[in-house]
Amino acid sequence: MNVVIFGAPGSGKGTQSEKLIEKYGLHHISTGEVLRDHIARKTPIGQIAKTYINQGQLIPDSLMIRILEEIIDNEPKAKEGVILDGFPRTIPQAEALNRFMARRGDEIHHVIGLEVPEEELVDRMIKRGQQTGRADDNLETIKNRLQVYHESTTPLRDFYISEGKYRQINGHGSVDEIFESIAEAIGDSSEK
Repeated sequence: MNVVIFGAPGSGKGTQSEKLIEKYGLHHISTGEVLRDHIARKTPIGQIAKTYINQGQLIPDSLMIRILEEIIDNEPKAKEGVILDGFPRTIPQAEALNRFMARRGDEIHHVIGLEVPEEELVDRMIKRGQQTGRADDNLETIKNRLQVYHESTTPLRDFYISEGKYRQINGHGSVDEIFESIAEAIGDSSEK
């Protein structure tokens, strides 16, 4: 089973990904974590990514797709199923992901859409920034990230609805309540 977890910054994608990994044995690919790792190691990819992230902008599609393909092709656990957290973020990325998965004889089975009111998203990210020290969790960058999200990523919702893969989840509530809704939406087993 291959799952995309989808939602605005601060919607709980990372938290719910952990629960999906635990229940379904999926390999987690967080593009944000991958990019932060490249930035910390000061790789060429990291240096390019840092300029975009610090401005609250999306990484260019071609770079994100190259990074993702490399991870999926070189990680044995990915053959059992993946959960993509933070990718795709644009329709061209989703189309490229579909082509890439089809070349591997596979597909994305479910897109979990965590829907959270914007006020709560801002509050969550401000608190996260205070706890973790993430440089991109400040009010100015958060507002820019949410604007970019709404402009670039929201059309994905319609794209995946048209494919019959979008599972709308109320992302407001306790972690366990939200996860119960996710498990119910994708079926309480690892069937495709």
